[in-house]
Amino acid sequence: MTVSQPKRLIIVSNRLPAVFRQEGEDWTLQPGSGGLITALAPIMQRSQGLWIGWPGCGPQAELGPLLKQFREEQGYQLLPVPLCEEDVERYYRGFANEVLWPLFHDLLGYCRFDRQNWEAYGSVNRKFASAIAAIAAPDDFIWVHDYQLLLVGDDLRQMGVKQRLAFFLHIPFPTPDLFRRLPWKMPLLEAMMEYDLLGFQTLGDRRNFVNTVITLLPKVEVITRQRHHTLLRHEGRIIKVGHFPISIDFDEFNDGAQSPEVEDAAWYLHENLRGRQLLLGIDRLDYTKGLPERFLAFERALEKYPDLLKRISLLQVVVPSRTLVPDYQNLKELLDQLAGRINARFGQPEWTPIHYAYRSLDRTQLLARYRTSEIALVTPLRDGMNLVAKEYCACSVDNNGVLILSEFAGAAEQLGKGALLVNPYDIDDTADAIYRAINMSAEERQRRMALLRGEIRRNDVHRWLQWFIESAQQEPPTEE
Repeated sequence: MTVSQPKRLIIVSNRLPAVFRQEGEDWTLQPGSGGLITALAPIMQRSQGLWIGWPGCGPQAELGPLLKQFREEQGYQLLPVPLCEEDVERYYRGFANEVLWPLFHDLLGYCRFDRQNWEAYGSVNRKFASAIAAIAAPDDFIWVHDYQLLLVGDDLRQMGVKQRLAFFLHIPFPTPDLFRRLPWKMPLLEAMMEYDLLGFQTLGDRRNFVNTVITLLPKVEVITRQRHHTLLRHEGRIIKVGHFPISIDFDEFNDGAQSPEVEDAAWYLHENLRGRQLLLGIDRLDYTKGLPERFLAFERALEKYPDLLKRISLLQVVVPSRTLVPDYQNLKELLDQLAGRINARFGQPEWTPIHYAYRSLDRTQLLARYRTSEIALVTPLRDGMNLVAKEYCACSVDNNGVLILSEFAGAAEQLGKGALLVNPYDIDDTADAIYRAINMSAEERQRRMALLRGEIRRNDVHRWLQWFIESAQQEPPTEE
């Protein structure tokens, strides 16, 4: 799919799309490989684009030769924004991940409000804005990403940057009642209104933002509400607020799942667990993912439906994340205890109910688990989109998989007709969905998965990218 071409695309995100590592006295670079990076690469190359972000290392790193190498090999340029350890601690680990992350995921109890962290967040956002302002040309298209950089648009305006600015939030946006708990709600909200296009994952997130703005900023006027966007007037400017559900590269996952190495790994995995259906959970260690609730729902299913014993196994992979944060350490200990208790309660010499792994997976092993598992349990307490759900469906090439999906995942808006939707807080509801999935007929499985795969194939990451950029480049209506 061809994407309309801006003259130069400037992407701004917390991290650069590459991993810099020190090996002895030397530094190495490994280009990133996520779906968004892959989708953006062609348009970045054609526009000789620029990606601005933190390189993940301190200012002492000698990155010049590696940046030149990246430009020669990838066809676009990286501009690092160096951050010191205190910046990372207060801006990223502090305000972004101890305030915005839990607040925007409706988990107020995890928030830790600290003025120094808020001030550090503002200082780092200005560093990013300064890097953009120093290099941006008048006809550049500037696209800022995610909750770590909400203030950048306002900083750019104060620095005299007049280009059209776009922003996309990859996580949910909270209700007005939750957002107003933030001590610095007014400067944050007013800063967001300096973008020309604000993109959210779902219609619900878009409505939450519009309702929050109307509630807290009395001078905001709603001009029009359309199917995919709302136009707001604020201090003489028109701001477009839209929802653009992000997706994956369907063909990459579909083709990868049918590769010989993935087929072999999938066969080996299921051969070792013959005679049972496999339930798959793959999540980063995070309190938003509903992992304890998932373990308890699986236990309840075994308790409520004894005929499931020895017929199913839960394969749960938890990818380590934020391992030094106490909340995450506590979550890891709880998961260890739950898995041990459930296995001790129900396990038999020839059958282990939960196969729980705390580690990362390489791509072959990831796709093999998607390919071989009859059921996917994707049950976050709150999620912006959740691409695991879409990746699982894209890899279900035999149309035999069943997706059990939280109604609080952003993906539920698109995938609700084919998935079994559950409330992850309702342990019995999820247990019943597991039993229903296990006993679902082949015909219903095929019908549901065909719906899911068709939806994801049509609305892949390339279409998402085209949709967002075209929306951002449309001129706002002129005022009478």
